[in-house]
Amino acid sequence: MSLFLERHAGGERALLVHLKLAGDREQDDLEEFENLVQSAGCLPVEVISGSRVVPNPKWFVGSGKLGEMASYVRKLAADVVIFNHSLSASQERNLEMKLCCKVIDRTTLILDIFSQRARTHEGKLQVELAQLQHLSTRLIRGWTHLERQQGGIGTRGPGETQLEFDKRLIRNRVSTVKNRLAKVQKQREQNRQRRARSGLPVVSLVGYTNVGKSQLFNQLTRADVFVKNQLFATLDPTMRKGYLNDYGSVIFADTVGFMSNLPHRLIEAFRATLEEVCQASLLLHVVDLTAKDVNLSVRRVKGVLSEIGAQNIPALMVYNKTDIVESVDPRLDRDATGKPISVYLSGRSGAGVEDLRVAVASRLRLRPK
Repeated sequence: MSLFLERHAGGERALLVHLKLAGDREQDDLEEFENLVQSAGCLPVEVISGSRVVPNPKWFVGSGKLGEMASYVRKLAADVVIFNHSLSASQERNLEMKLCCKVIDRTTLILDIFSQRARTHEGKLQVELAQLQHLSTRLIRGWTHLERQQGGIGTRGPGETQLEFDKRLIRNRVSTVKNRLAKVQKQREQNRQRRARSGLPVVSLVGYTNVGKSQLFNQLTRADVFVKNQLFATLDPTMRKGYLNDYGSVIFADTVGFMSNLPHRLIEAFRATLEEVCQASLLLHVVDLTAKDVNLSVRRVKGVLSEIGAQNIPALMVYNKTDIVESVDPRLDRDATGKPISVYLSGRSGAGVEDLRVAVASRLRLRPK
């Protein structure tokens, strides 16, 4: 039995809502939000911005902003309103009734992008699990017949409401997906144990989404991993053996990109995949030098690393895209003891990649045996 999850068909006209809330130390980037919407296949037609002390419990926005949104929906023929925030199920429902169009939040948007990007069997199962768990909190949305009792042939029995029936379907599907994931993850663990027995160190590339990890991975391993200038182009971890002069063979791992406020359900669903990061001997923390706030991106990645328990793994900072930033040349920086601490390079042109090889070999020789 399959369960059809609600997804975008793509190409929808989207009205974006981005509010500044009092007390939020780090606001989600509006440009990043627009890139997310475009990555989902939608066309942003207008951005509604503003500020509030706290969200309105009924609509998230105030009544004046709600009226402004309704006017834009009609004038621009918007198909969907997308919030750069997390909405409750009741807020989504109330907004849809007022705006007469589909309303989704940041979590649903990211889940939709992941569902489009997943390529492997495990990746698809992980995304489906996260979607199912998110959907289970929003079952009331869209139903106008929840009070109707269902009975007769083919149902559990008299007295079961449509809502209870749907919850049971989702619980059954979640159980099925978890069982399938457990089998796939058992195979992943066996592969991990084989790599451990081989004695080869694992070097994992981590960083914000779309910083160029896969392009750099291809440079280091001469692989042909899919590379595209889009958010979350890589979901499934890729392992390849590489060779470093003065050290020998190592295993490089390309991993899913991070982002601020990634849905917790998504992190949970991808925990087995993220364990590849936790088991690494060295992390290459790849940073986009062209980012609007480089330090903020670094802090957010470190936050996710801490959340998955990888904060204590040795890391080498890798600043990418020197070919775009004219004021920065490729180089290798060391601390007072001579230990490599950062490399500046271009994954696209390859300038500085040899310095990275030297730095990785040096850091691996320094690791505890």
